[in-house]
Amino acid sequence: MSSSPDRRAFLQSSAAAGGLAFVSGLPAVSRADAEVAPNLVRLEPEIEPLVRLIEDAPREKLLEEIAARMKKGISYREVLAGLLLAGVRNVQPRPVGFKFHAVLVVNAAHQAALAGPDQERWLPLFWALDNFKGAQAQNQREGGWRMKPADPTKVPAPLKAREAFTTAMDEWDVEAADAAVVGLARVATPGELFDLFARYGSRDFRDIGHKIIYVSGAFRALEVIGWQHAEPVLRSLAYALLHHDGKNPAKEDLEPDRPGRRNAERAGKAGVRRAGDGDGAGSDATGAVLKALRTGSADDLGAEVASRIGAGSAQRSVWDGLQLGAGELLMRQPGIVGLHTLTTMNAMRYAHRTTGDADLRAFLLLQAASFLPMFRDAMKARGKLGDLQIDELTARDGAVRFTVRDVYAELSLSKEAAAKTALSVLKADRNNAKELIDEGRRLIFLKGTDSHDYKFSSAVMEDAALLAPEWRDRFLAASVFWLKGSETPDAPLVKRTRAALA
Repeated sequence: MSSSPDRRAFLQSSAAAGGLAFVSGLPAVSRADAEVAPNLVRLEPEIEPLVRLIEDAPREKLLEEIAARMKKGISYREVLAGLLLAGVRNVQPRPVGFKFHAVLVVNAAHQAALAGPDQERWLPLFWALDNFKGAQAQNQREGGWRMKPADPTKVPAPLKAREAFTTAMDEWDVEAADAAVVGLARVATPGELFDLFARYGSRDFRDIGHKIIYVSGAFRALEVIGWQHAEPVLRSLAYALLHHDGKNPAKEDLEPDRPGRRNAERAGKAGVRRAGDGDGAGSDATGAVLKALRTGSADDLGAEVASRIGAGSAQRSVWDGLQLGAGELLMRQPGIVGLHTLTTMNAMRYAHRTTGDADLRAFLLLQAASFLPMFRDAMKARGKLGDLQIDELTARDGAVRFTVRDVYAELSLSKEAAAKTALSVLKADRNNAKELIDEGRRLIFLKGTDSHDYKFSSAVMEDAALLAPEWRDRFLAASVFWLKGSETPDAPLVKRTRAALA
């Protein structure tokens, strides 16, 4: 697992820009004792008061309350931890999406903050705090679910925790999994936990990719806030991964599970398992995978990718084909399902490059391949798919010199035209990619109103750096189909956040 950036350096860099200088050098915030109801899961003592504040403060006052504590010395890391823990304790993770985006978006907001302009870095976190209050209210209207304490009499002994957890997850047994994950969280290493959750998070195509998105986001957030907070997060995660439609998948042959079962067999074969990211067919494999995605079934794509990497194609080139295919699907039908093709590929690829388990790496790549045709079919069920193809996207008139500003101005009028302008800008100068990304992120900060704005932008801007240079421009051009145009009105919360921090 990669190490987390130092939060103290994060705050110092923000203060250096002048926009947030007033929060540096202040005394530590005092922590009042907080009573916790006996039927509510307890958190670590040092974070409980802040979580209670986030839970109990009225939505119209929360940002101002947090800003006041920041001025007294509360850290970015503490606020991030409080937000994530308030979410897992107060928002039911089923279905894995909808109101639960208040939790799913936490890591994306953090990633956006890290990469964003210094003077705006607190905006994503404050947006996520306000978003949590909306989800909390919806959760209350829908029955008031809250995470209860685990039953200590059912927690397995340390040496039996892993087996108990895998058995419960294999059998889709919610009660047994909840008890087992408590025991497992107390004895397993972060790497061991990640491998288990990444496998179960990617085994089935339910909740349009949100299961693996939650796995990757939760573990990345825990790296920042500290593993002392892992237990409630992992309990929420296990509960989310066991979501299904009422028929126990362990006892049925259901469509969302079939690719995973076939791909588990393929991943276990020696040639697929040993495949690496070294030399091998590059652009040819990328183009072939992209082409296969347009018509192939989930099983076809699993077989195609297994064959290619077994024959020596580099996994990186296959990933490039999958992520270009995801971008193409968004171009063909900009919408909620299309954007999740890209956020799911981001989570899958993060898991793939994080785990050291060769079998799991192969499984994740094959599942990513099988998921995209399932996304494509889900999009067809929602309406007609357009006929745009990412490898045939053309740049604008080469005689005209376009700028990044032109891209985002045009995006407010036409997504396709903006994509072509973006391709022109990127082809004119490779260095324009950073400016395009930075401006896109800044506009999300100022104009983002939905969890998907942060999830999507963080995913594509991270993944652009991973694609081979010959494909990167097209991937970035496709991404503008779900970014914000410069003529989009600023989000109302921006003004309130700035006023709270002033």
